[in-house]
Amino acid sequence: MNQSKVRDIEKAVHQTVTSGSIAGMNVLIIKDGEELFYYDEGYADIENRKPIKRDSIFRLYSMSKPVTAVAVMILAERGLIDLGQPVSDFLPGFKDQRVCQNGKLVPVYRPAVIRDLLNMTAGLVYPGVDGEPEIQMARVFDEIIANLGTDHQVSTVNAANAIGRCPLKFHPGETYFYSSGADVLGAVTEVASGMKFGEFLKKEIFEPLKMEDTGFCVPERKVDRVALPYQTAPDGTLEVYKGCNLGVQNDVTRKNDFESGGGGLVSTLDDYASFAAMLLGGGIYKGKRILSEGTVKFLTDGSLTPGQTKGLETAPALMGYTYGNLMRVLKTPGQALPMGSIGEYGWDGWLGCYFSNDPKEHMTILAGVQQTDSGVLPVIRKIRNILYR
Repeated sequence: MNQSKVRDIEKAVHQTVTSGSIAGMNVLIIKDGEELFYYDEGYADIENRKPIKRDSIFRLYSMSKPVTAVAVMILAERGLIDLGQPVSDFLPGFKDQRVCQNGKLVPVYRPAVIRDLLNMTAGLVYPGVDGEPEIQMARVFDEIIANLGTDHQVSTVNAANAIGRCPLKFHPGETYFYSSGADVLGAVTEVASGMKFGEFLKKEIFEPLKMEDTGFCVPERKVDRVALPYQTAPDGTLEVYKGCNLGVQNDVTRKNDFESGGGGLVSTLDDYASFAAMLLGGGIYKGKRILSEGTVKFLTDGSLTPGQTKGLETAPALMGYTYGNLMRVLKTPGQALPMGSIGEYGWDGWLGCYFSNDPKEHMTILAGVQQTDSGVLPVIRKIRNILYR
């Protein structure tokens, strides 16, 4: 990469950190299998002046979702699940679901199937206050949070069954709505494989790809590498976030019986780069095959119908994209906010971690941030525009 682009990316990161909007950030860009760029600036711990480093460990939040999708595809390849199979075949909480319509509960037109969970078209929601589905979903996650660290923790499967018993926002298959479907898929993986979700991920993905810093908790010997999560205080300064979002606890050294496929993983940029390289490599990385090439193409191709894409209209960051298999897929670059290529795919996290694979350019973009309510930060779009100019 030419020095002009290097300077401009470093300047964009520097301006973002020094503005006080985030505590710190690191960026890794890989092209044609070779490292193109790495840069870090700012702090993993402001109070103790601990800098963000190459091996800093981040809470991925929703960047966990592509990993969950790969786990489901592994099961599909082995014939252990069928993407058209009713979720209730694995989780009885999804039997006889009801949809909230005009203040009344009515039976679903058809059962939710595994593909609905992958495409966020199952009628599920995340916790909120906008309606009965959101209110009841909030009770499910409140129960998970209330029992963290006790002898009565809510397991992945029990959480998913409780999610299934909540009223739906719409009939399965009708539209896209970002929701807790990936958490349910973690439970489906447990039931179909006969293994704990975390154990399955470790055996089938993390160990083969040597992702040694990735999992649902961090051993004590690595805790000094964990970046603290921050939020913006009322006075505009940054303060450590001490809450618990979507059942994911901040103390990543403590094991949780609820292993969130939607947001519970922690990782480093280099670990996630191995995962990204596996996908760009058609399912294989350094001699380790995780998926077939055809399965990877299916996984990363985007799959919402024209009617379902109407649900994307409420998400400006997804303009120009479709969605499928727990990832965005760029279909119309001219409508998107950042520059990119048709077929680029990936996802991001609530605390700002970011992942993008571009098969046309054979390029991966990764960023590590720990700032609440981030998603795709403006600095990410700036970095992309510098790269693609």
